[in-house]
Amino acid sequence: MFVTYTGHSGFLFEVDGQRILIDPFITGNPHAESVIDRNIVRPDIILLTHGHGDHIGDTIELAKQNNTPVVAIYEIATWLETKGVTNTIGMNLGGSIRHEGIKIQMVPAWHSSTLPDGTAGGVAAGFIVTHSKGCFYHSGDTALFDEMKLFGRLNKIDTAFLCLGGHFTMDAVDAVHAANFLNARQVVGMHFDTFPPIAIDHDATHALFTKAEKKLILPTVGSRFEVV
Repeated sequence: MFVTYTGHSGFLFEVDGQRILIDPFITGNPHAESVIDRNIVRPDIILLTHGHGDHIGDTIELAKQNNTPVVAIYEIATWLETKGVTNTIGMNLGGSIRHEGIKIQMVPAWHSSTLPDGTAGGVAAGFIVTHSKGCFYHSGDTALFDEMKLFGRLNKIDTAFLCLGGHFTMDAVDAVHAANFLNARQVVGMHFDTFPPIAIDHDATHALFTKAEKKLILPTVGSRFEVV
């Protein structure tokens, strides 16, 4: 599976002939706007974890380009329809869909969710995605919580995409605990360095994961890399 980091908590996953985009915050992202060309991202499906503007990002424009389906909590899907997005898949926690043979399950996250215009955005979520080559977990914005152990028991999670920045989400220390709860072999960091409150010490963060015997990838915006 190849992954391109589009910045903040956004990733483009290329797997099983599909391009899955999560939380595409490009326009207005100081690290991504000059690096990522929104017009060539071209996802086959978009997944949204919650309603904050730094996660909704460019969803409306990208979805309208090719009538791309957008998966989100029901309240966000309904809001997107009022903005002219016609291909939405409203879900709720615990639900799952199949997209071209790929299973996408929406799971809980501990975070608030309000849409850019102040509309209530339902509840925040993460995603567990199971494909022919394995399984990955995208936590969305979240605190550490005990139910991550259940995710790890019920799924063989190869790679966990976890928040590291603290302040609005769990920090690197809690992300190490999350990786252990999930039984994930490797972690890709997200939600760090975009804004001053979530800046991290890269060396110290790597040291935490090394001590825990977990592989950590701290991607640079625009980088494309392979995870197994």
